[in-house]
Amino acid sequence: MLRVALTGGIATGKSYVRARFERLGLPTIDADQLARDVVAPGRPALAAIAGRFGAAILQADGTLDRAALARRVFADTSARRDLERIVHPAVYDAIRAWLADVEAGGQADLAVADIPLLYETGREGDFDAVVVAACDPEEQVRRVVARDRTAPEHARQRLAAQWPIADKVARADFVIDTGRTFEDTDRQVADVLEALRKRARNPPDVTG
Repeated sequence: MLRVALTGGIATGKSYVRARFERLGLPTIDADQLARDVVAPGRPALAAIAGRFGAAILQADGTLDRAALARRVFADTSARRDLERIVHPAVYDAIRAWLADVEAGGQADLAVADIPLLYETGREGDFDAVVVAACDPEEQVRRVVARDRTAPEHARQRLAAQWPIADKVARADFVIDTGRTFEDTDRQVADVLEALRKRARNPPDVTG
C-alpha cells in the first residue's frame, strides 16, 4: 500500500484536497483531529502537558483549556517546543496505527494522511509520496483574515511559524495549486490520484 502524506501551509486548502481524495474513494486521516484526540482526558499526552505546564491549563471538567495553553506557548519558543515534543510523537503513533489497520484491511492501494507540519517535524521519510497543497502566500493571508476575522499582521505571524510554502513545494512529489477555482483544484486532485495509483501499482525499485 502506498502511504501518502498531504501537507501545505495554513489556509492553502489541505482540508479541501483531503475531502476530495476521500470523495474519490481514498481512506484519509486528519492529523489536526488526531492532535485533539491524543489530548483527551485520560490520555498520556494530556497528563504530560499538565505535568509540564501545570493544572492551570486544565478546565474544571479535566479537559484541556486550549486558549490558556495557547497563551502559554504562543510567544515562548521553548514552551512551544516542549508541547510539540509531547503531542507530535503521539500523533505519529496514531497515524502509523491507522495506516497499519488500512493496510491490514486490504481494501485500498493507497491511503492519505493530512499532516500540516510534516516537513517541520522532519517526518516526510515515513511516507512513499508527499502531496503539497499550495497557493500564493498573500492568498494565504487573505484567507486567514477572512476565515478567522483577524488582522493581516496576525495572519502573517502564523505563516511565519511554518516553513515557507515555496520550500514545501520544492520538496514535494506532487503539487496541487489551490489558488484558482474549485473546479481547477478538483481536476488537479484527480490527476494526482491517477499518478499515485500508477505509483502504487508500479512502485519504484529502490534496491539498486
